[in-house]
Amino acid sequence: MTRWYEGPLAAFDTETTGVDVEHDRIVSAALVVQDSPGGRTRVTGWLVNPGVPVPAEATAVHGLTEEHLQHNGRWPAPVMEEIGRSLAEQCAAGRPLVVMNAPFDLTLLDRELRRHRASSLARYLESVPMCVLDPRVLDKHLDRYRKGRRTLTDLCEQYGVELAGAHDAAADATAALDVVRAVGRRFAARLERLSAAELHTLQAVWHAAQARGLQAWFARNGSEESVDPAWPLRPEIPARAA
Repeated sequence: MTRWYEGPLAAFDTETTGVDVEHDRIVSAALVVQDSPGGRTRVTGWLVNPGVPVPAEATAVHGLTEEHLQHNGRWPAPVMEEIGRSLAEQCAAGRPLVVMNAPFDLTLLDRELRRHRASSLARYLESVPMCVLDPRVLDKHLDRYRKGRRTLTDLCEQYGVELAGAHDAAADATAALDVVRAVGRRFAARLERLSAAELHTLQAVWHAAQARGLQAWFARNGSEESVDPAWPLRPEIPARAA
């Protein structure tokens, strides 16, 4: 029987105008599909004209300027439709979806679908089970006492994965996919009896525990910053009454 980390995987990543999932926008996205470790990858990329200013701070991260996006990006509505359908196709094909820090990318995509398609990510996935593998959650649970940061760059260094062109959506998605395979191999004794679907359920529990730990750390250090325990998608914030 093929272990999940040796079988087909798909990976999704976005680049954005900022880090606020409720208000920032997607400027590029990529879906990377690979059938086996070391196999050829099939990449679908999207470039988006978000229709809002692109802060210099965001451009400094991903290199996409407002001018470039205005001239080369597509309008968000058809792009979000294509992304939603593409993710649904991967789920329908039974490919686990690798998303680094899933509550960020998937929640931002959900809000873009609500904004531009009057829909939601759940609507696109209502007839297919979503199975997400988040390298950040997996690594933090399986190697919880390791000190240091756990960004994608850090995880690539930890697991010996090449990251060529960080903060390019396709490069980041490919690296996240390779990291998940490497996590599976390193912790095979603890993971090989679990299916990807079972891991999806467990990660929701693990992420919630990790969020509570981080929230407690913030409180001890006098910070009022809140940590959302929801995974892989944050619930929509109810609209305020007028």
